[in-house]
Amino acid sequence: ARISKFPTFLPQPSAMSVSDHNKRTVTNFVNGKFEDAAGADIPVTSPADSKEITKVVSSTEADTQRAIDAANQAFPDWSSKTMKFRAAIMMKFHYLIREHADELADLIVLENGKNKAEALADVAKGNETVEYACSLPQVAQGKILEVSGGIHCRDERVPLGVVACVVPFNFPLMVPMWTTPIALVMGNCVVLKPSEKVPLTMRRVCELMQQAGFPAGVFNTVNGTAAVVNALIDSPVVRAVTFVGSSKVAELVATRCHKLHKRVVSLGGAKNHLVALPDADVNQTATDVVASFAGCCGQRCMAASVLLVVDPDGATFQPLLDAVVKLAGSLKPGQAAGEVGPLIDEAAYKRVNQYVTTSTETHGATLALDGRGWQTADQTGFYVGPTVMVHSDKQDPSLHEEIFGPVLSVFRVSTPEEALEIENANPYGNAACVYTRSGGAAEYMVSRFRAGMLGVNVGIPVPREPFSFGGLYGTQSKYGDGDITGDAAIEFFSTRRKVTVRWGEGASTAFKRPKVEDAANFNGKV
Repeated sequence: ARISKFPTFLPQPSAMSVSDHNKRTVTNFVNGKFEDAAGADIPVTSPADSKEITKVVSSTEADTQRAIDAANQAFPDWSSKTMKFRAAIMMKFHYLIREHADELADLIVLENGKNKAEALADVAKGNETVEYACSLPQVAQGKILEVSGGIHCRDERVPLGVVACVVPFNFPLMVPMWTTPIALVMGNCVVLKPSEKVPLTMRRVCELMQQAGFPAGVFNTVNGTAAVVNALIDSPVVRAVTFVGSSKVAELVATRCHKLHKRVVSLGGAKNHLVALPDADVNQTATDVVASFAGCCGQRCMAASVLLVVDPDGATFQPLLDAVVKLAGSLKPGQAAGEVGPLIDEAAYKRVNQYVTTSTETHGATLALDGRGWQTADQTGFYVGPTVMVHSDKQDPSLHEEIFGPVLSVFRVSTPEEALEIENANPYGNAACVYTRSGGAAEYMVSRFRAGMLGVNVGIPVPREPFSFGGLYGTQSKYGDGDITGDAAIEFFSTRRKVTVRWGEGASTAFKRPKVEDAANFNGKV
């Protein structure tokens, strides 16, 4: 008989409408059940029309501790299972995410504001990391070697225990999946704090995890604000913390964890520079630049922020600028594929507009494209269209500070070295890209950029598994230990236990090993 879609032993998915989710206040998921919290409920609004769509609980330290306790109680049994056992459950979860992709994308559109195509990509990219986690039995094994005569060394990866993950609003499914699947398959138990701005997607994920067969307490969510984060960090039971968000908070999280000698990877903001060399393909570059700075309404740490055009003779700058403005100016507001969705809330809307106003009125920037006209009197959402500013003042804050909106700053330079000087001087170090047709020029720029993720003719150079994600250590883009996702996450979510074994001759009289001379072997000697 033919097998339809997937083996019948998998739980059969049951879809829910978006309106079904809105009818219930979003509560915590602790020990396999949804439960209320002691704090006051927080309204959740839709960025598209600023209307309240649901409420989410605000958890206290005691609420958070219950989730930590549940994870800690589940850890001995979960960690004792084989990695293949844990991966098999994750494979069921991967299937459920795929089957519910459209439903999850609708929730992302509702609470985050992305267009539908971007929301589906959010789900697909998150599920790609789930897929990678399913492969861990084949890629995360230890190693063994005979290091001396009759002596073997082996290492094995041991889970840490309870780990905490704090995630932002801008990718409601993808960023939680950067860490959770790998942490779980490695044998840890997870307490995750979703963003209070986008709690609906993760509530549905909790239901799908339960449907996949994860035991109670293995995965928990605690909703709320800073009190939850502080409680997670300060708990002696929590062995490691991951954070993705603003640089200011990322530094605070990393500092607090390090004072407690706690493992942490804490990713902050970005100011990503794209450099167009004179030989760059104008159409390809313009298309890529617009997708990078305007996609997801610019609310991603990999978005283009500054375009440096190398124009030694005055022939390069204007054609590229015109192409960028024409393409960006053709975009429309909305949440259908190809449209630009709203910013997350009123605070973001005011911040983006203030940067544009300051640049034009105080620092002499010229507006090649002004997207502020998207917000009209009859609109109640937080729409700002693609905005392109041409700068003349190197001290303009828009050239140096993270705006986190669909704003591109364009600056003309005479040489590649001048572009590198500007890029290297910025306090962030997340991503950079060069546009060129020359392999030699590309290598020259890539080897001199000061960022952790680099692109050649790729304006959003996001590494994909098994490669890990993370900016440059020592900048405002990354604090703490290592990267996130991929092979770096395997290392982060485990401890290497090294075992050295020697069986003496008395262990077996039937087998005698030939004597091996080893001057470095001091076993049994003084």
